[in-house]
Amino acid sequence: MKSFLDEDFLLNSDIARELFHNHAKALPIIDYHCHLPPDQIAGNINFTTITQAWLNGDHYKWRAMRANGIDESYITGSKHDKEKFEQWAATVPYTLRNPLYHWTHLELQRYFDITSRLMPGTAEFIYDDCNAKLQSPQYSVQGLIHKMNVEVICTTDDPTDDLSQHEQLRKDGSKVKMYPAFRPDKAMYIEDVAGLNAYITKLEEVSNTSIINFNDYLHALKNRHHYFAANGCTVSDHGLEHVYAEEYTDEEIREIFEKVRAEKPVSNAEKVKFKSVMLYTFALWDHEKGWVQQFHLGALRNTNSRLLSKLGPDTGFDSIGDFSQARPLSKFLNRLDKEDRLAKTIIYNLNAADNEMMAAMIGNFNDGSVAGKVQFGSAWWFLDQKDGMTKQLNALSNMGLLSRFIGMLTDSRSFLSFPRHEYFRRILCNLFAEDIVNGELPNDIDWTAKVIKDICYFNAKTYFNFK
Repeated sequence: MKSFLDEDFLLNSDIARELFHNHAKALPIIDYHCHLPPDQIAGNINFTTITQAWLNGDHYKWRAMRANGIDESYITGSKHDKEKFEQWAATVPYTLRNPLYHWTHLELQRYFDITSRLMPGTAEFIYDDCNAKLQSPQYSVQGLIHKMNVEVICTTDDPTDDLSQHEQLRKDGSKVKMYPAFRPDKAMYIEDVAGLNAYITKLEEVSNTSIINFNDYLHALKNRHHYFAANGCTVSDHGLEHVYAEEYTDEEIREIFEKVRAEKPVSNAEKVKFKSVMLYTFALWDHEKGWVQQFHLGALRNTNSRLLSKLGPDTGFDSIGDFSQARPLSKFLNRLDKEDRLAKTIIYNLNAADNEMMAAMIGNFNDGSVAGKVQFGSAWWFLDQKDGMTKQLNALSNMGLLSRFIGMLTDSRSFLSFPRHEYFRRILCNLFAEDIVNGELPNDIDWTAKVIKDICYFNAKTYFNFK
């Protein structure tokens, strides 16, 4: 029987161990999509407690605590940090077979050299030990990033955001390379007309322009697109239920925008047309600049209206959706490809039932101009666990070229989440090793190691070409 979380965790053969320890383990991390706060990175803060570093903003843990019967006051409420940590420690033993059990102990090991299991009996020791370490310079935010050998971080930023933290970090000569990602979801969220008008007002302020009509709106947004590019941005991102690709006319869009500005009701058909023109326009701008565009598809958000009104969005009440994806996605990509204006594209799905469809779809638009131009993105959110990662890797292997895959990301709001890259690398190495052991792949360690190193690091480094 193997020991829990030893150095050969998830590695079930000598070949898997060789591939991971000798080839994948030490590679730098390119985290090309996350939700880390840029001000904390630029400010190089030290967290006062492990609760602040580990539990604040982590809706994965919040969902587990709620499922364990923990009162909200210990999750997002006003209880003391130590009390919140104690309730998390009381929950962890009940997370057996949930990836949180692996991640929790992997993070305690990698950041704090703590091999004890987290439970009520060890909570006080672990809390005090982590808090003491977090006060030292090597445990500052940038120290935590360096500790995990992170080479690049891409934050997620709204077009109206001030990118001064990114600029300041570059001027400071920090070894941490932090780039913004242009995420204009709020700019096309026409479901809330009053909210969209408030957003337009904010856009007017940051772009120092007046927005009267739809052309003004696009002009202001494109100025922000230029601003992001001037601050090192080469990546966009969209979080959508599904891609929008409805037919529309310029006159229809002008009239829809006039309704928005007058705060008049907008029909469902008009909402889809507005989102379609916005998504297409953003894609054109990304192609013009040679950016990579990302589409995170399939989240059913804010499902609990009572707790949404109490706690707000991004607090753990989103779910996997079962939206129809193939036809609108194909129509959208085809329109861009037909005009030779399809940028490098990464498509993530949240419903594992769509894995094979997504893996097949990318092959329709890989045209030989760039290796892996259109990517089936890594297992995301509810799927970034052992089973979900394995299914995504197998679907991509069966339908396309896993060897051209750009690998893992954290998609996280926590600075302690980077061991997820290690988790992915272990699963990847073991997957290849199983095929070699079974005689399904040749026992060519040199070539297999090259493919694994490419997936873990070099493919992403080439694909994004961060400066």
